[in-house]
Amino acid sequence: MKTDGKISIMALKLIKLFLCTFVYLNVAAQTTPTNFKNPILSGFYPDPSICRVGDTYYMVNSSFEWFPGLPIHESKDLVNWKQIGHGLSRPTQINYKDGLRNSNGIFAPTIRYHKGTFYIITTMVGQKGNFIITTKDPTGSWSDPIWIKDAPGIDPSLFWDDDGRCYYTGAGLIDNSNNDWPGKNGIWMQEINPDKGELIGEKKQLTYGHASNARWAEGPHLFKIDNEYVLLIGEGGTGEYHSVTIFNSKNLWGPYIPNHANPVITHRHLGTSYPIGQTGHADLVQTQNGEWWSVMLAKRKVDGYITLARETFLAKVEMTKQESGITPIFNPGKGLLQFEQKRPELPWTPVDKMPKQENFDHELGLEWNFLRTPKTSWHKIENGFLELKLRPQTVQELKNPSFIARRTKHHNYQAATKIHFKSRKEHEKAGLVVYRRTGNNFQLLKQKKQLVLIKSYQNDSTGAIDLIEIAKVPYTGDSVIFHVEVEGIKAQFSYGDSMNSLKPIGEIQDYSILSDEVAKKFNGVYIGMYATSSGKKSNKVAKMDWFLYDEQ
Repeated sequence: MKTDGKISIMALKLIKLFLCTFVYLNVAAQTTPTNFKNPILSGFYPDPSICRVGDTYYMVNSSFEWFPGLPIHESKDLVNWKQIGHGLSRPTQINYKDGLRNSNGIFAPTIRYHKGTFYIITTMVGQKGNFIITTKDPTGSWSDPIWIKDAPGIDPSLFWDDDGRCYYTGAGLIDNSNNDWPGKNGIWMQEINPDKGELIGEKKQLTYGHASNARWAEGPHLFKIDNEYVLLIGEGGTGEYHSVTIFNSKNLWGPYIPNHANPVITHRHLGTSYPIGQTGHADLVQTQNGEWWSVMLAKRKVDGYITLARETFLAKVEMTKQESGITPIFNPGKGLLQFEQKRPELPWTPVDKMPKQENFDHELGLEWNFLRTPKTSWHKIENGFLELKLRPQTVQELKNPSFIARRTKHHNYQAATKIHFKSRKEHEKAGLVVYRRTGNNFQLLKQKKQLVLIKSYQNDSTGAIDLIEIAKVPYTGDSVIFHVEVEGIKAQFSYGDSMNSLKPIGEIQDYSILSDEVAKKFNGVYIGMYATSSGKKSNKVAKMDWFLYDEQ
């Protein structure tokens, strides 16, 4: 009987194990999607560059005048990305000086890995030019910049050949031929010691683009695939005519011949009504399973306007051998970026979603940014509040104001913050700001005995900035909740003492003043908390209780 009992118990255990396994596999099958959705990074994430180390992928994007700079994300499946840090996180690394213009700053980085070291090479437009930073651990801090002398142009990249020698490719003309046709640019190359930032030997111009009147050849990435050198670049400018082209060579130094399939991906022939547009500035990565994928930037419209700037998209690539040599086919059978398609053959690895509400009970998360480099300590988290010092700087100036903000990532969203602040002086203000650039933003502010909604409007990058007072209401309370709800190009601002008792302030606003079509240039829309003493000194502090951001 004991033996039978043991067999019976063993059988029950096996049945239980089988049932558990069946349930687990069934749940896994239901929760692991077959497809993925684009963009893989929504909101202001332009100029993506990617590399793989083992089974882990790392991606970096441009950040322009926002600090910390160079956001770095990590993924196991190329679809779910978690931010792990910034390449530029210390004010001592680099100074985004006052006066740094809108959409100047950090342009078009490239991330690469070689023999235990991660490298990011990029451009600081408006200051010292091109530089390299390095680290052994991308989740930690990166080195101070290694500035590269005599490296004209932008969009630098690094390539290691089989012999271990490294080469710099960059966008620019080194032969003074820029007047041959409007928008002429090119790609040049030179050997480099990446650990010292020293260029070696002679420079060589590799191409001016794939056609005799090609415009704005830029964003180069060099690869060696099946013993052939493949140069991938962007062309056409980061607008309607953006595209990706490739060039093939049997030898490192060329000649680099335009591939007959060029442009290998573009949406410029689809007109402005297609829902994904302005595709370009791509990078390639090969998975541990041998598949090729590409990340690139593109834009989405809502109600006829682009309000989320340049975002990061993912596309399948099939490497083929054709008459021109190695030829990447982007999304075979489609040839266009897709909103949804079959995901990579990689283990599905979701990451935790960012909390909708920040309660300021710990240090600021990686999603929060400043305009330019903070030179003094003007904010702190204490007793569950984010405290902002009122300083003379304003968001209408090319300076570092007391403004802490995060990217908007959805066409339809709501955001809110609770502010504790009171002043008897007209120039002391604190509140909620939706920001695209110095000349295009909305400010919902608490000031002396009143609340005011202001629109900052500039119809081009050189014209005067008009500060328009949209609405003003009397208010004497010590604290207030500021709220905005955005739906496409409509924005309704409101206020109240609780989220259940909000009152509108002003009419529905035209959110398109923050769009690419109006504000132009390269950065994206941010939303956050702001305090200012409007050009005068102040000892006041504004306290923020919480901040909410939620997709609608």
